[in-house]
Amino acid sequence: MNTALGIIGYPIGHSMSPVFQQAALDACGVDARYVAYQVAPDEVEEFVNGLRQPGIMGINVTVPHKLAVMPFLDEIDDWATEAGAVNTIVNRDGRLTGHNTDGYGFLRALREGAGFEPAGRRTLILGAGGAARGVVLALAREGVGEFTIANRTHERAENLAELALNRGVTARAIPLSGADLATAAAHAELIVNCTTIGMTHGPAEAESPLPGGAIPSTALVYDLVYNPLETPLIREAAQVGLATLGGIVMLVYQGAASFEMWLERPAPVPVMMEAAIRAMQSRS
Repeated sequence: MNTALGIIGYPIGHSMSPVFQQAALDACGVDARYVAYQVAPDEVEEFVNGLRQPGIMGINVTVPHKLAVMPFLDEIDDWATEAGAVNTIVNRDGRLTGHNTDGYGFLRALREGAGFEPAGRRTLILGAGGAARGVVLALAREGVGEFTIANRTHERAENLAELALNRGVTARAIPLSGADLATAAAHAELIVNCTTIGMTHGPAEAESPLPGGAIPSTALVYDLVYNPLETPLIREAAQVGLATLGGIVMLVYQGAASFEMWLERPAPVPVMMEAAIRAMQSRS
């Protein structure tokens, strides 16, 4: 084995990355193994410093370490700095650089997976956590028309709306229920679910954050939840004939961006997508 890659998290057993990243490496004939490492919070510094060794190209980073790894890196790119989180580390001759590919993956999935151009579009964001922050920052860079941020905790929605306003995009905060949400959905051209509502084994796995009947026929519904492949929101939206995009597409594209940083070559996206979908279907 000439080179090594992997992903760290705590816990890490849920990660799909080893499935599609190893498929990509094998398809490209790269003699490398992609490994999932369960790293406790007090082990992060030691683990990251160990990445400087020859033969290690880098790693992906998932919860809860996306912020914790940052003090131990030599450089952090603009995307990761703005997002306040690193999900990819690249080792170049012992120098570690931190990146965040979530925004890139989100936008590439939007364009290539759904043929949707976000510039000037009215957008409803469901949720106001870390995933929503990354989506808002990515869409703001692309000149999205306006944001409505819907969240259970109004203060968090207000904070995210302020972030958008500071980047020159009109934004307002509303509750994640009620008449305001229905009105926002009716006028949206893009609806992005950044909550965990509908996620398998989550506290609301059978629920949808928005009834399909409340969504206009011209809107694209983009659910970042990828487990299950068809979430309650995606199912309800599809039943009334709406265009939909599932979270597995973003997951693969953000992983493809990491792959391309490590190997400096195009990622075999179709291979990665097929491997990810097949693995998800086998788990269901």
